[in-house]
This record gives sequence, C-alpha cells and structure tokens, in this order.
Amino acid sequence: MLENLWLIPAIPFAGFFILAVLGRRLPRVAAAWIGTGSIGLSALLAILVGIRYLSAPPEGYAFRQTLWQWIEVAGFSPSISFYLDSLSLVFILIITVVGFFIHLYSIEFMEADEGLKRFFAYMNLFVGAMLTLVLADSLVLMYLGWEGVGLGSYLLIGFWYQEPANGYAARKAFVMTRVGDTAMALGLFLLFTSFGTLDISTITAAAPQQWRPGDQLAVWAALLLLGGALGKSAQLPLQTWLPDAMAGPTPVSALIHAATMVTAGVYLIARMHAVFELAPSVMALVAIIGAATLLLAGFSALTQSDIKRVLAYSTISQIGYMFLALGLGAWSAAVFHFFTHAFFKALLFLGAGAVILAMHHEHDMFKMGGLWKKMPVTFWTFLAGSGALAALPLITAGFYSKDQILWYAWAGERGNSWLWAAGMLGALITAAYTARMVILTFFGDMKQEPDKRPGVLIKIPLIVLAVLSIIGGFVEMPHNMAAVHLFSDWLGTALPAIHVEESLQASEFLLQLAAAATVFAGLFIGYWFYLRRPELAASAHRSFAGLHRFWFQGWGFDWLYERLFIRPFTWLAAVNRADVTDYIYTALAKGNESLYHIFSRTQTGQLRWYAFGIGVGALIIITLIAMS
Repeated sequence: MLENLWLIPAIPFAGFFILAVLGRRLPRVAAAWIGTGSIGLSALLAILVGIRYLSAPPEGYAFRQTLWQWIEVAGFSPSISFYLDSLSLVFILIITVVGFFIHLYSIEFMEADEGLKRFFAYMNLFVGAMLTLVLADSLVLMYLGWEGVGLGSYLLIGFWYQEPANGYAARKAFVMTRVGDTAMALGLFLLFTSFGTLDISTITAAAPQQWRPGDQLAVWAALLLLGGALGKSAQLPLQTWLPDAMAGPTPVSALIHAATMVTAGVYLIARMHAVFELAPSVMALVAIIGAATLLLAGFSALTQSDIKRVLAYSTISQIGYMFLALGLGAWSAAVFHFFTHAFFKALLFLGAGAVILAMHHEHDMFKMGGLWKKMPVTFWTFLAGSGALAALPLITAGFYSKDQILWYAWAGERGNSWLWAAGMLGALITAAYTARMVILTFFGDMKQEPDKRPGVLIKIPLIVLAVLSIIGGFVEMPHNMAAVHLFSDWLGTALPAIHVEESLQASEFLLQLAAAATVFAGLFIGYWFYLRRPELAASAHRSFAGLHRFWFQGWGFDWLYERLFIRPFTWLAAVNRADVTDYIYTALAKGNESLYHIFSRTQTGQLRWYAFGIGVGALIIITLIAMS
C-alpha cells in the first residue's frame, strides 16, 4: 500500500488536468463531482496508507519513494521523491479529509456560479500543490509545492476577478507571501552551500554534527526559513494579506485557513526542527512572534463586523499559538493544535458560508441575528466549532490542544511566565470575540429572514466536522487527567519531545483551572456586552472610537506599509520613467520612427519609379563589384 503514496498528490493533479482540458465540454454537475471525487479518492488512499503505516511501520518509521531523477547539474541531482513519516502523514490526512468535505460542501455552495468548473480546477491544483509540499523529501521539491500553493491561492482569492477589490486582494496575497518566499529561497541557497544537498533527511542529520548551537550560519539559515514561514502563515509582520483574502468564495477561505496554505509555515519549521534547535535565539524569536501575533490578531477580531474577517483574524491568532509552541520546542503540541484547528476552523468558515448564503450574501453580523431557530443544523454545528475555538474545557478538541501549549509555555524548558501570560490573555480575547460572533449571528432580534436553507451537501460536512471538533482532542490528554498520549507518541518518531521542569509539574491542575476560568470569563464578557447589556458595547465603542478604529484596521500595518514601501516605490518608478537611460532608448525609437517616415515617402505606388530604383540599385552594386 505504501507504494501507492505517489497517487495521493497525483490524483488531485489529474483532476485539475481533466477539468482544465475538458472542462468546457463537461456538464457542470460532472465537473463538480470530478473535482470532489479526485480529492475523495486521495483521502481514501491517504487513510489506507495511514492504516498500513500504523499497523506495520516501515523501517525507521519512514518510507521514501523515488519516482524519477529530476535534474542533474554540477553534482546537484535532486529527484522527484516523496517522504512519509508520522509528521507528513498527519498533514496529508488533514489536507485530504478536510479538503474532501470542503469540496463536497462546494458542490452546493457554488452550484449557481458560472465559474464552477474553473473553481474546482483551481481547488484541485491547490490541494495537489499542498500535498506535494508536505510529502517532498527535498527542500527544492518542497519549494515547488510552496510556489504552487502561492499560485493556487492567487487564483482562488481572486476567483471573482470581475470585482477590482478581489483582484487587489489576490495580488496583495501573492506579493506579501513573495517577500517571505524570497527569504526562504535565500535560506535554501545557504543550506546548499553548507551541506551540498537540499535533501531534508541529510540536512537534519548533518546539521548537529557540522554546526554548534548558536553558530552564525545556523542562525541565518533559521532566520531565512522563518521569513518564508511568516509569509505563508500570515504572522507578524507579513500578516496583512490574510483578512483581505476573504475576497474569495467561502470554501476557499475554509481550505486556505484550515487545512492548507497558512499551515505551511508551521510544517516548514517543524520539518526543519534540527536547524532551528541549533539557533536558540531564533527559537525565542519564533515564540515571541507567535505570542505577539495571537494578541494583535485577537484584539482586531474583537472589532470586526464581517463574520469572515472575524474568522480570518482568528486564524492568524490561532496560528500564533502554533508558532508559540514551535518556539518553545513543543513540536508535537504545535502540530496537535494544527490538527484540532483544521476541524473547527473549517467548520466555522463553512457554517459562516451557510449563513451568508441564507442571508442574501450578507456578511455583516450586525445585520443578522435570531437565526438559531431558523437554521438549527447550522447553529448547533457552528456552536460546536465556536466552543472548540474558545477552548471550552473538557468537551472540545480546542481545549486539549490549547491547554497543552499553555502548559508548555509555563513548565517547558524554554517557557516563561510572560509567554504564558500572553497565551492566557489570548485565550480570554478568543472566548470574548467568539461569544460576540455567535450572539450577533444567531441570537437577539432577527434583522432579516433567511431565504435559503442549507441542503444535504452543506449539512453533511458541517455535522462531520462538528463531531471531529468535539472528539478530535481525545487522542492527547493532559498528563494529570489520563494516560492518553497517542498523538505525541505517534509524532515522537519524527519530532523530538519537550522536557518539562519537574518542579512545576504539581502546578498543572491549578493552571488548568486558571485557563478554564479565563475561557468562562471571556464568554461572560461577550454575553454581557452583546446579549445582556448591548448598550454597554455601543457605549464602549463611542468612548474608545479611536482604539476601535485602530484595531479594526489591523493595527495600522497597511497604513504603515503604504508609507514605508508603496509610496516610495511608486515615486521612484515615476522618477525612473524620465532618467538618462530612458532618453537613450527613446532617441533610438524616435530615430526609427523618423526613418520610417522618410522611407515611406518612397512608396508612391508608381511603377516607373520602382523600376528606376531597381535600376539604380543594380548599377551601384555592379560598380562596387567592379571596383573590388
């Protein structure tokens, strides 16, 4: 079964090829099911491969499959090879299974869209590129998948390109992630010059022997790889593209935010953990960036009125928790939060899409309300996802993954009280904006009657993802609750374990109580301000209008980048239009234009003048030959 690994990314690419070449000739329903079926087959195969991997692990808990030699230049000979271990298996299962339910949902959501065939072709391309990224056994093949994901996100974010704002959002995402991609490319050059290869296994094995902790080359390599991760995962300071990416259809938002693109940076750092562990200062920077990002994005989520933008800032914040865990060296905790986050964030986006579809494509939560009786399936499933996002204690998957990160932030060997406090404050904010989102959307007075109820193809993904958002966390329980460490034990074959200070282990229960109290406090704040006493929220908005606007605009990063980068660049471009070099080429063009006008006058249309010209030319040629 493991020999069929190559089919997992190949099938989505085949679906893309069929839809791209034959899409115009296919019926709309057939195109939708081809796109969905290709991901379904890939998911089924991933599950079978996972069962085979777990029941009979390969030697060294890793399986490598080489398909063919890619290129060979001056000793550099990367191949098209896939690498399966416990880390890549987690990612391919999430990408394909969650991706399948998003595709299934899309059949109904996009049924009336004239670009349906193009939509499913782009979605298949996007999933195939992400699978290539996480299965690649070399950094050069990973970079190919990395760029494929960037292309797919550009096409999907700008899918409704007729609106200029959507095209702008797509370009913004492409350019901002390109900044990080450039840093990553430089990091690959540095790694190749240091090790003579871009094979991931070779680098991770050789790095500890060739570099000492704190070595300058290790620090620079980790920093450059971190730059790529920050761009793709929308972390400070390259986070501003993600809220604008909501311009794409809702299934696109679910796919980008839950299972694919924004988690690529998490995968990159986890996969290259051997390099990052040799750069302790960069590890500390990763943790600080994660802590700062989760707070800044959380405060921005508190002020949004568009339900999809609330979820977008929420994604930035939750990825911040993953970066915090990565910086702490809690590798399995970061991947565990990715695992649970994929379920509840996909569920929340798909639930939001069902509401938007029913509310005449309205995105403003303040124009919704009172929907819990009208849309019961959407409400209860959305509530399950919201509980997981807020980390409702004991009964949701989000609690177990977030609690683990908070525990390591306090008791881990790289943890400290400041990082723990940032995570706790983030948990309070998350619970508050989650309660606000649910209350404004489903409770209170109904602002308008929904005109469309979700059908079975929308309900099935919502129900399945709701169940996974509840039970998905039980594969990894806190140390003081149950001896269930299936997830970390599984990942332990690919990622190193984190060490906990023994003197702090007795405080775990108190920290869990504090975390639970924080979550309930945040939920109460949302309840009190937006359901019990909504006039208090309005009063706070008026009293802190400037701060509200500052957070609403994403802490002014777009304003800052406009003045630091965009305006100087456009000014230089305007100046460059009239520099000395341009005068040279302008003169050449003017000279050619003048010669054209001169020679065009010889085209009189009179045959005798043409004959005269031929005769004079022949005479000149004969004379020159005779003189030579």
